[in-house]
Amino acid sequence: MEAVRGVSDSGDGTAADALIADVDSIRTVEWQDGTVVMIDQRRLPLEEVYLHCRSWQEVADAICTMAIRGAPALGVAAGMGMALAARAALCDSAGEPGRFRDAVQAASKGLFETRPTAYNLPWALKEMERIWARDDITPAEIVGTMEQRALEIYEDDLASCRAIGEYGADLIQGERPVILTHCNAGALATAGYGTALGVIRSVHARNPRLHVLADETRPLLQGARLTAWELTREGISTELITDNMAGYFMSRGAITHVVVGADRITANGDVANKIGTYSVSVLARENGIPFFVAAPFSTVDRSLADGSVIPIEERDPSEVTGFGDVNWAPSGVQVRNPAFDVTPARNVTAIITDRGVAFPPYEESLRRLEGS
Repeated sequence: MEAVRGVSDSGDGTAADALIADVDSIRTVEWQDGTVVMIDQRRLPLEEVYLHCRSWQEVADAICTMAIRGAPALGVAAGMGMALAARAALCDSAGEPGRFRDAVQAASKGLFETRPTAYNLPWALKEMERIWARDDITPAEIVGTMEQRALEIYEDDLASCRAIGEYGADLIQGERPVILTHCNAGALATAGYGTALGVIRSVHARNPRLHVLADETRPLLQGARLTAWELTREGISTELITDNMAGYFMSRGAITHVVVGADRITANGDVANKIGTYSVSVLARENGIPFFVAAPFSTVDRSLADGSVIPIEERDPSEVTGFGDVNWAPSGVQVRNPAFDVTPARNVTAIITDRGVAFPPYEESLRRLEGS
């Protein structure tokens, strides 16, 4: 896996901004001539470095190490990783169908195991399995079809985020709305534009007086490093706060809406999102503030009845005991580090999807949107 500073093409020295679609859309992950190119989010905001992944194993490593993160972006990356796997399997198997499918299945299993909570990742893998499991086309035809589907997932995500933004903007009223957001559900968490930040971008296009408070989002500081980076570079009025300041500002009437993303949404409307989201939802409910969740419908997992059965990833303790090369906790201290929590449906005002807005009761509204 090659890391290139400020270059998103195949390495011929073109400008770094090749991954920027326009002034308000950052292209987080792209397919370029058989290579998956992604911005390394671990290095932001200090450096813009692009990884060039040429195998599914390199894509899996980028996912595991948080070089790429955000449920929709993981779905896009998984689809592209499977396209790389199919290319390699065709070469290694000499076109023999059984060996080809065994190799692709192994890649699918490897990618599935990278991040257990985000539903877009297994959703994309299932989309690809519908292709590689077919026995009516040759391995070579499967490779071409999988590459095409990976690009469709990418384009669909861009369109979905735009739709989410427009649906969400209709819900944000007021002369000068102040939106609190948690973690990063922006262009960096998707193929581009974003879910929660897609709503914010669409609101800002209608009302430039919008103001945003961004939680720093412990322990990996996605709000401080990524959300603040996205919004400030686009000129959207933004202030960074620590996670434990949200209640203070809510109690003083300084926040009018909360908009967050999601990694998985169950049939009853429970929402898994970055750790700390549940706390924000409780504070919003206490203070009578609308709490909106923005996500593509591919994040909805109606096979799960409620959030109690969502698998929650536990990450490395070192993420809590320090950051980068700095360690601030005593050596040997025991650590708990769940990456996500579950916000109950009762705390969610509405779920904004690319198919429309779901309101309580979510069992009914999500079922209707699924059939739309």
